[in-house]
Amino acid sequence: MQADVFDMAARSVQARQRIRDFIYETPLIPSRAIGLESDSAVFFKAENLQLTGSFKIRGGASKMTSLPRDQGVITASSGNHGIGAARAAQAIGQSLTVVLPETVTPAKLDLIRSFEAEIILYGAETGQAERHARALAAQRGLVYVSPYNDEEIVAGQGTIALELIKQVQPLDTVFIAMGGGGLISGIGSVLKHFSPKTRVFGISAANSAALAASMTAGRVVETEHLNTLADAVSGGLEEGSITLGLAMAVIDEVITCSEEEIATAMHDLLFKEHLLVEGAAALALAGFRRVAGRHGGQNNVILLCGGNVDAGSAIAAMTKRDHR
Repeated sequence: MQADVFDMAARSVQARQRIRDFIYETPLIPSRAIGLESDSAVFFKAENLQLTGSFKIRGGASKMTSLPRDQGVITASSGNHGIGAARAAQAIGQSLTVVLPETVTPAKLDLIRSFEAEIILYGAETGQAERHARALAAQRGLVYVSPYNDEEIVAGQGTIALELIKQVQPLDTVFIAMGGGGLISGIGSVLKHFSPKTRVFGISAANSAALAASMTAGRVVETEHLNTLADAVSGGLEEGSITLGLAMAVIDEVITCSEEEIATAMHDLLFKEHLLVEGAAALALAGFRRVAGRHGGQNNVILLCGGNVDAGSAIAAMTKRDHR
């Protein structure tokens, strides 16, 4: 597996050259308040400010630029991957179909529509949408692109780490929300190769924790998926996913957080840091807070993976939190 990690790091270096015209190198923002709580240097890698509102355009552009431009593509997504893939496909001139769960947030659905991709709504969670997209790929003769189980997708996400290494030194810790594992596998592979002393924390939502459970079992396992504010990381893993082995090789510690912790983190990012983010981004902060006392005096990076939040849902979650 170590060789796979190094190969993925090399792929990320190559992907960076291909996608630089399609993405924004996002800033590293020092915390105004949360760092003071923990007596440590806290930085936010602001992928919520990315061109499509999340990191997913990196993987989408990486994959699209590796394919012939006349190749029809189909993918599945909880929202953000579909947005990134759709924008990349539109820029490159490729035909794209996106299968989304019926629970996709309206804000994400509207963004995908704005990039003129064909949209199909299917299933209650991303795993069901993925299986349907694979079936449609076979029927229509399209290339299926997994939102996480694809080397070029993972390599594109790893370009975030190449930026981080330039932006802060020493880079002591990175806290990353875990879904299908594409983001943390890409970032972790680059860091383990180029910054091996950096500790990588994977943060899992208790209501949808397929990757965490699969890491514990050492194989892909089925888990129950409940509604979560971190909807971008909900859903299961497909059998044979490359991200499971990569995640097990690069993640130093897994932390699982509750819905209340995610809601509090969303609230505090908005009102203490003036950063509007979605639940998956707040999940990373919730995980950091669990172990902040262990990392005083260090440079800690919290990855804000996206900001495509439905305003009504965010307000409802924070209001519920305030009335507890």
